Amino acid sequence: MRQYIYGKNTVLQSLKGDKPVYEIYLMKNVKDDKLISLAKAKNVKVNIVAHKGVLNQLVGNVVHQGIVAEVEGYDYYEIDEILESIPAGKQPLLLMLDGLEDPHNLGAILRTCDAIEVDGVIIGKNRSVGLTPTVAKVSTGAIDFVKVAQVTNLSRTLEQLKSKGFWVVGCDLNESQDYRAIDYNMPVVIVIGSEGFGISRLVKAHCDMNVVLPMNGHVTSLNASVATALILYQVYNSRHPLK
Repeated sequence: MRQYIYGKNTVLQSLKGDKPVYEIYLMKNVKDDKLISLAKAKNVKVNIVAHKGVLNQLVGNVVHQGIVAEVEGYDYYEIDEILESIPAGKQPLLLMLDGLEDPHNLGAILRTCDAIEVDGVIIGKNRSVGLTPTVAKVSTGAIDFVKVAQVTNLSRTLEQLKSKGFWVVGCDLNESQDYRAIDYNMPVVIVIGSEGFGISRLVKAHCDMNVVLPMNGHVTSLNASVATALILYQVYNSRHPLK
C-alpha cells in the first residue's frame, strides 16, 4: 500500500534506497538540486506546487519542509526473517516496545537502533504506534534499514525467543538492578514499556531480569527514546569495550 512521507532527509534517503518512490511534490520556493537530480536519475516525477496547502492535504499540518513523496508503504518482517538475517558470529540483539504510542519516540528509537546495529525491533499490532510518515520523518532514513516485526502477542513472542536461547531484559523498577551491572554478551531482547504505563503485566512475567536507570535528580523518569538509547548503548559498550 502506498503512503506519503515528508521532510528533506526522509525523501532523500528514500530516493537513495531500493523502495519505490512514485512521485515527489516540491514547493516552488524549495531549492534542492541534489534531490531533483537524484529523482530524475531514477525517473521519479517531481511536481512543483505553489501553495503549502497542497502538501498539507497530503500529509496534514506537519513540518514537511516543502517536500512530500509518495512511496511504497513500509513492510513489516516476520520474527524468523529477522533471526535468519542476523550475521553469523554476531551476538543477537532485539528490542521489544510494549505499548509505545508516540511516533516521535519510535522514530528516534529507530535512529539509535540503526546506529548500533540492532537486529530487529518488535512492536504489537494493538495499542502501539506503527510505521507512520511521522516515524519515517523522525527516523531520518533509519526506517529503511531497521527491521521491524509487528506481532499479535508480545508474551508469546518472548516465549518463542526464549526457547531459541534469548535472555529478556526489561526496563522496570521492580526487582531491578543498575543497567550497567549486566553483561549483555548473550542473545538478548531489551523490553521497553509504554510512555505512561511501563511494561505490561504479561510481558513483565517473561523478563529474566529487570534494569533501572539511576535517577538522582528531581524528575522520576526519562523519555522512552532517551531511556532506550542509554540502555542500547550500554549493550554496545558491554560487547565492544574500549581497548
